[in-house]
Amino acid sequence: MNHTYKHIFFSLLLLLFATGITAQISDAKKDKIDALRAVFIAKKVPLTDQESRAFWPLYNEMNDKLDANRKTFRLQYNANTNYNFATDKEAQAYLNAELNLRQKEFEIYKEYYDKFQKILPVKKVAELRRAEEDFKKELLKAIDPGFKAN
Repeated sequence: MNHTYKHIFFSLLLLLFATGITAQISDAKKDKIDALRAVFIAKKVPLTDQESRAFWPLYNEMNDKLDANRKTFRLQYNANTNYNFATDKEAQAYLNAELNLRQKEFEIYKEYYDKFQKILPVKKVAELRRAEEDFKKELLKAIDPGFKAN
């Protein structure tokens, strides 16, 4: 695979992991990835015992809401969807659904980052965001050791 196509492929793969549109991943694999993410974050964001007790239930709640939002989208648009839309109306409906998905994700992230800032110093909330992105990069490197994120 040439470099450009490889970059596009892995960018799309990152998008899939980043947005959770990985319906093909079994629940067991998803649980394993979630557990690895939690360990990774715990190493990158040093939380006190008190912070940890307040943070993890909120973090898990946020991810449950994100997963539910993505599942709703996947029910409408999944691996069986023909993305060669027959009409502009079908294409527009897809784009609107995807924009609604992204808007809802933004709203969930905003809601929970506001909640996180009530229990954690803002610096740790920023470290959390960075740790989440670093985890995605590490996951992609595990899939393709030659992967280099920009």
